[in-house]
Amino acid sequence: MIPCAMSTASINGWCLTSTSSALRRATLRPPTFARLNSSVSPPTLIRNQPVFAAPAPLLVPSNWNEEMGSKSYEEAIEALKKLMSEKGELKASAAAKVDQITAELKTASSDGKPSDASVERLKEGFIYFKREKYEKNPALYAELAKGQSPKYMIVACSDSRVCPSHVLDMQPGEAFVVRNVANMVPPYDQTRYSGIGAAVEYAVLHLKVQEIVVIGHSACGGIKGLMSFPYDGTTSTDFIEDWVKIGMPAKTKVLADNRGEPLGVQCTCCEKEAVNVSLGNLLSYPFVRTGLVNKTLALKGGYYDFIKGTFELWSLQFALSAPLSVKDVATILHWKLY
Repeated sequence: MIPCAMSTASINGWCLTSTSSALRRATLRPPTFARLNSSVSPPTLIRNQPVFAAPAPLLVPSNWNEEMGSKSYEEAIEALKKLMSEKGELKASAAAKVDQITAELKTASSDGKPSDASVERLKEGFIYFKREKYEKNPALYAELAKGQSPKYMIVACSDSRVCPSHVLDMQPGEAFVVRNVANMVPPYDQTRYSGIGAAVEYAVLHLKVQEIVVIGHSACGGIKGLMSFPYDGTTSTDFIEDWVKIGMPAKTKVLADNRGEPLGVQCTCCEKEAVNVSLGNLLSYPFVRTGLVNKTLALKGGYYDFIKGTFELWSLQFALSAPLSVKDVATILHWKLY
């Protein structure tokens, strides 16, 4: 079995390395490089400087109307009926299910109380939280009512087994958390990835977080999909394949370094390398780079192995090297040509 090695790699034009050396890109402008190390910073408690004194007012779209929700519901019912007509063998069971759902929704809308028995779990959970946490920490929640000022932005996987607040024992208000499939941070793109971009922008520019931590984990289904999908022009999912493809540089590196190893070994290596890809992608956000240059922001990668009960943490060190002269660049290009 070959151990995973997070060696030097270039991601989106930036350089990441876990060793003492750093790759440098020859340009006429001062090149920028980043270096990964294993330094660990212990977490600290919530700060007491709220950013906003009051919540923003609720905005209601001017074209909103009460029929919008029912319209989407009716369209869904029509789609189910169409499916029933196409799948004759499902007609009886599907019709019964549609009638059941319709009755439950009508009951819920008439008295304002959901009829699903599973909601009791949510009710009991909130009662416990209110009694054992909220009411026992009035000072904390009174401070949170004034606004939030988290130190951390955490990017974690949506996997139900790896809640970062639970794993890292975070208190409310301590971390601004974004979760998605395979804890990906895509490159800066104002149209395609505006959701993640908005979260990073809000955390850095408005909440003034001091650290962004991207956390991968063991047995990640999204990473397994990344390593398994053929990417040959065919697709079997509506969203997942295109989303996890953000980590394709990690897959490429893992296949090169661990070719012939079992899929499980490759997935474990890719779970960590994909974190490095996300750290590299964060460097494509201009406000992140500004924070790193001004030393008001730090980037860290983490890996939680819930099978072994371990947690790894490493840092991305960011610095500007001395500018290269035209003569130096010419020499480098000459060396590459010959």
